[in-house]
Amino acid sequence: MRWRRGLAWAVLAGLVVAVLWTWWAESHPHEERRLRVLVHDQLGAWFPEQMAPADGWHGLEPRAAGEGSRGVRVVLVHGLDEPGTIWDELVPALQTAGHDVWEFRYPNDQGIDRSALYLASRWPALSVDRPVVLVGHSMGGLVAREFVSRLRHPVGIAPQVAGPAVAGVIVVGTPNRGSEWARLRVWLELRDQFPTYQGRRFSLFAALRDGTGEAKIDLRPDSDFLRDLNDRPWPTEVPILAIAGRLLAAPADLTEGLEAAATAIGSPELERRLSAWWSGIGGELGDGVVSLASAGLPGGPTPVTVDATHRGMLARLFPSDPEPPAIAPILAAIRDWNATTATAQAGAVGDVP
Repeated sequence: MRWRRGLAWAVLAGLVVAVLWTWWAESHPHEERRLRVLVHDQLGAWFPEQMAPADGWHGLEPRAAGEGSRGVRVVLVHGLDEPGTIWDELVPALQTAGHDVWEFRYPNDQGIDRSALYLASRWPALSVDRPVVLVGHSMGGLVAREFVSRLRHPVGIAPQVAGPAVAGVIVVGTPNRGSEWARLRVWLELRDQFPTYQGRRFSLFAALRDGTGEAKIDLRPDSDFLRDLNDRPWPTEVPILAIAGRLLAAPADLTEGLEAAATAIGSPELERRLSAWWSGIGGELGDGVVSLASAGLPGGPTPVTVDATHRGMLARLFPSDPEPPAIAPILAAIRDWNATTATAQAGAVGDVP
């Protein structure tokens, strides 16, 4: 009986600590982030080899050579705790269109600003003979935006990194204004660490090497990181496209039913209100992770909206499913940018001051 009582007290103490930590962290996100960064840096000092991202998985690596290699290069940037399969449909489509494809894999639980710096450290490895289009899914779009606007093409100051110019940026399902789903990062971490895709293996330090959760703080709506990113001017020479997912589109019979009801009772206002109500539900749901409002670029063009889930925009759930709907607008945008800007930007290589 005594050991049961001791176990009960231990469980209760753990719950109290968890509640107190959650309350403090929710009330002090800035201080929580500083603490997580401190822990990450200290672990790196204590275990430099185990914590280093040079583990055969992280880095900027070639994924596929384009047929004829006649277009701009494309660098793919994954999102939070992505196990590595999100690009399996897009890569062959890009390859067929003639683009060399590279994939950037980074410690994605660390601060987004650090991930952009990590990309900058690898960027000069790319040849300068052709510009690059960045395609980011989910949080990867924020990494791409941070890299371009702060490091490669900052407005009003010299580039902070040398290498090929950026010919365009495409963000897919990116929470440009934040997402509350980031609070569930611990469950995404399980999905990220256990798969062994492309030779990745689970290890004791794998989760810690990815970061200590700073990213989930950066992803919160109105975080310090997002305020700084969204207030920073975007370079006019770099076109950008956002693609948003809509999980709940109004079916045709519903739309027809609303119009018929409004006509029957002679109240166009009723149809307008019901349509606005339904659209509001769909907008809040967005792709199931990122709302339509959050997927929009602050001060940027209106997103292209496709009917799909957060991952379904780029990945099939079943092999028999049709092509994911974000692939066609991605290919179209890259084709347009390649035709209008690739030649002019091919030699635009900035020097590090």
